[in-house]
Amino acid sequence: MHHWVRASSSDFTGTPPQPRSGHTAVNVGKSMVVVFGGLVDKKFLNDIIVYDIENKLWFEPECTGSLSEGKVGPTPRAFHVAITIDCHMFIFGGRSGGKRLGDFWVLDTDIWQWSELTSFGDLPTPRDFSAAAAIGNQKIVLCGGWDGKKWLSDVYVMDTMSLEWMELSVSGSLPPPRCGHTATMVEKRLLVFGGRGGGGPIMGDLWALKGLIDEERETPGWTQLKLPGQAPSARCGHTVTSGGHYLLLFGGHGTGGWLSRYDVYYNDTIILDRVTAQWKRLPISNDEPPPPPRAYHTMTSIGARHLLIGGFDGKSTFGDLWWLVPEDDPIAKRSSVPQIRNPPETKESERELDTQERGQEGSTIVDLQKKMGISVSSGLLRLQIPEESEDQEFVELGTRLIEGDVVDNRASMIQMAAEALRQHWRESTPETLQLKELGSLLRDYQRLVTRKYTAQGSLASADFGLPGKKTFTFYHIKSSSELRMDDIPKLLEEYKTLLI
Repeated sequence: MHHWVRASSSDFTGTPPQPRSGHTAVNVGKSMVVVFGGLVDKKFLNDIIVYDIENKLWFEPECTGSLSEGKVGPTPRAFHVAITIDCHMFIFGGRSGGKRLGDFWVLDTDIWQWSELTSFGDLPTPRDFSAAAAIGNQKIVLCGGWDGKKWLSDVYVMDTMSLEWMELSVSGSLPPPRCGHTATMVEKRLLVFGGRGGGGPIMGDLWALKGLIDEERETPGWTQLKLPGQAPSARCGHTVTSGGHYLLLFGGHGTGGWLSRYDVYYNDTIILDRVTAQWKRLPISNDEPPPPPRAYHTMTSIGARHLLIGGFDGKSTFGDLWWLVPEDDPIAKRSSVPQIRNPPETKESERELDTQERGQEGSTIVDLQKKMGISVSSGLLRLQIPEESEDQEFVELGTRLIEGDVVDNRASMIQMAAEALRQHWRESTPETLQLKELGSLLRDYQRLVTRKYTAQGSLASADFGLPGKKTFTFYHIKSSSELRMDDIPKLLEEYKTLLI
């Protein structure tokens, strides 16, 4: 069991990063995490913020080095790649405004000195939303991205000793071109998951690239992996972080399903177990709510903990920090605390992000409800199922259906509204059901189950998943925010049986 814990000002000293998305955050050994760049309110950043792990301190180092456009180090950017080899952080590409970048930099974190390496050899073409990973302790592999006109599928390997880039010639079938994907080295293979591809579809495929380790003398080639278990829905802008014997996937963004015109942001946590080679949902405690859904965030391993920084949800850029910790961590049982000392979350008007990345039927309903401005009530506060007269949303929905009818009193009005709304839902299909109705539908479903079976003496006559009896799958769900898109047909089907 793992726990999400919002970072507290007591967790560290110094000033943590301001709100941002599209930034990078990389481990330098086991001593620090270095955050670079990002985007907030159409402003591209090129600041360096460092978390000193041992001293639990955030600080901003004074960097020296090459002078570029009047600034020391790389120009402001977001959606670049950053990889560390020993004490060196390498930066390639990204975006600044509408321009894709193709410059290459290294930061020596021992002396905080930038050096530009763009003039060394034939670099990859300018791009953003690419993905990269370290190969051992000497090389970097970079794949895919978006060059402003097309999605890319090329693979480059860079030797940090010679500073030479080489485009890898790969035989056999190739993954579709993509951007906004992740690339992670696992043993001798590069694993690539998700992203947005040519023509715009969001992808949920997993590919492995061999031939990156010189000693193996393998011919480079891609293999698509179809692993068992609860695979993540298609997405881009997610993170994949190594966590011992598993890889941890969090968040991301996409569009799709029967509400394809809406953007969907995720906050689910899924692991790829390297031992059993299958996908699993990471067990998360329900004691505290998880971070809000987001994409273009960073997730960094610090011992057994993972640190989540920033991100974007289609409307706002986040400045919050979260810990994902195992059950035996001292802070695991800590209650939610006020946000740490940093600027407030900032409204994001940068819509260009959404033209690059688009989610999927497996998404949670709460993401769509929040985007559409529909209130999401906290199920944790609702310990009892309210009667119709106390269910304001239910009454309001039903009242709209009987407008114009003459009603003697409030009790008669509520009865007529309830009958009209239930008839409406009896005739509804998953495609015609509106998001704003889901909360009221779920509560009425639970109300009717309770009423029908307590009238028979006990809820035991209605089984909540037991074979051979009437099953009501969603009776114990606390809020419609826990529903998934593919739950809606079954919820509606079970609800209609209660109206018979």
